[in-house]
Amino acid sequence: MVINTNISAQTSARLLSASSTQLSKSLARLSSGSKITSPADDVAGLAVSMKFDAEIKRIGAATDNVNNAISFNQTQDGYLQKVSDALNRMSELSIMSQDVTKSSDDRALYQKEFSALGTYINDLGTKDFNGVSLFSGNALTVTTDSETGKFTMNGVSLAGTTYTAATGADVSTTTLAATALTNVEAAIKQLATDRATVGASVSSLTMYADQLGVLKDNISAANSQIKDVDVAQESTQYARYNILVQAGTAMLAQANATPQTVLHLLQ
Repeated sequence: MVINTNISAQTSARLLSASSTQLSKSLARLSSGSKITSPADDVAGLAVSMKFDAEIKRIGAATDNVNNAISFNQTQDGYLQKVSDALNRMSELSIMSQDVTKSSDDRALYQKEFSALGTYINDLGTKDFNGVSLFSGNALTVTTDSETGKFTMNGVSLAGTTYTAATGADVSTTTLAATALTNVEAAIKQLATDRATVGASVSSLTMYADQLGVLKDNISAANSQIKDVDVAQESTQYARYNILVQAGTAMLAQANATPQTVLHLLQ
């Protein structure tokens, strides 16, 4: 029996220290909700999780880009609907002005309304969306994923000759009204093509937005498997290490008290 070297106490202290460390880690995981509270917990898992976190952020940014582009196209179509209404009325005025029972004064009134509608269409062609021209005719490229995916939206212009020929027409005489009708009908046909172009962009961008949503969900689920703690499992581990710490503390006290039995030999 020795006094200076208490192997039992040393062993108990080492095991108690290990249990205390595990208890602290378990408590940190439960408190943070993450399995990885330090790089040492899972080196490879942390690296993968960091990449997933960055990709999820990029997907979120790409989703915002796509949704903004959808709003841009929807705004375009809202204006084009009003252009359609104006052109329909202009075509109606062109027919009315060809009525042989109408006087020149009547046609002058038709021309006044016709001209006002043309000015209205020309004004819509100058509108913008957050400082970006809606009807410049230039194609716009949208980032559609977290890497290098792109989608090009074809441009729409209300300043083309088809539209300007209609908006600048005249219905003050029957002859001019007939020409104006031809020009307006051509503009209506062009408008149908332009609205179809805008509608196709909205349809495609909506698919991209849905795809990004699904991708974000899947990557988030994979990331969760790596870094999120299973509370039920971890609480079981916490209870285990808590008991081991309490038992280790009691046993260390017993081991420290063992050398006192030497006193009985010295009495």
